[in-house]
Amino acid sequence: MLKVAANYDESVGANDVVQSGDALKIVPPTRSFGAALLSATRPRQWVKNLLVFVAPAAAGALGHPSSVLRATCAGLIFILASSGTYLINDASDVFNDRTHPIKRLRPVAAGELSVRAAWLLGITFIGSSVVFAALLAGGDLALLIASYVTLTTVYSTWLKRVPFLELVIVASGFVLRAVAGGIAVHVTISPWFLLVTSTGALLIVIGKRTAELILLKEESTMHRSVIAHYNEQTFTALRILVSLVAAIGYGLWAFSQAARVDASHASGDNLFFKLSIVPFVACLVVLEIALRRGEGGEPEELALKNHLLQLLGALCVGLVVAGIYL
Repeated sequence: MLKVAANYDESVGANDVVQSGDALKIVPPTRSFGAALLSATRPRQWVKNLLVFVAPAAAGALGHPSSVLRATCAGLIFILASSGTYLINDASDVFNDRTHPIKRLRPVAAGELSVRAAWLLGITFIGSSVVFAALLAGGDLALLIASYVTLTTVYSTWLKRVPFLELVIVASGFVLRAVAGGIAVHVTISPWFLLVTSTGALLIVIGKRTAELILLKEESTMHRSVIAHYNEQTFTALRILVSLVAAIGYGLWAFSQAARVDASHASGDNLFFKLSIVPFVACLVVLEIALRRGEGGEPEELALKNHLLQLLGALCVGLVVAGIYL
């Protein structure tokens, strides 16, 4: 039987867990409360919230300082909401996390942040995020934040074990961030934009699961039990299908944007949006090659290290910016 012991060996580093017979000993924390709280809110995950700028940027609204400010506030609200869900998740899973080789180092599991404090701060963060969302953009944004929190909570407690549906739920978190930016800045979000955002998010999630399946092999189901329902052939078929839909959706969005810009600028045909389709599709091809090698486990690392992907992405964004402002 596994027991959590209060005693510890001072020769072991901070946050280490010492195995002694059938006892699991947790070494007392050395970090301050503030440092432990910051770690528990997963700062590396905050980069996801840059998605709030996508819809305003695609609509050409970021040329106005007020729009940039409102989108930034939406991003901060999402940081607050997601931090609250992380804290509640860690507080509710504290005993399971203490038996996990990696999760045992999380501040709540390691004893650096008390379960009570995690619950109280988590609820406070989530409640505050909904209130701030209402103040920023009314009931629509508040409802979106509440929906995000609900989905995240249900995912953590149940849906993460449901194959295929769990992929959609995780991807929806990315989509809700993009939609939140549009609501905050009061820009109309086209159905094609939603299609591209949704398929792009789904591709990222499938890439992460592919990496877990390839790199962890037999141990992948220990890391995430739902992976037992997948195989590489399934993921390959899903990626190709999702990429195809993303390419079609982007093409429809690009042509609709070109027509809208042309209608407001009667001089000539705006080719920039249409030309951006080429590097976008090329990005999908390069991304598929990388994901097939299992390089999608950390999307931010892939984006920082794959220079061809960076080049094609910059070209695509440059053409879209040119289409908006030139």
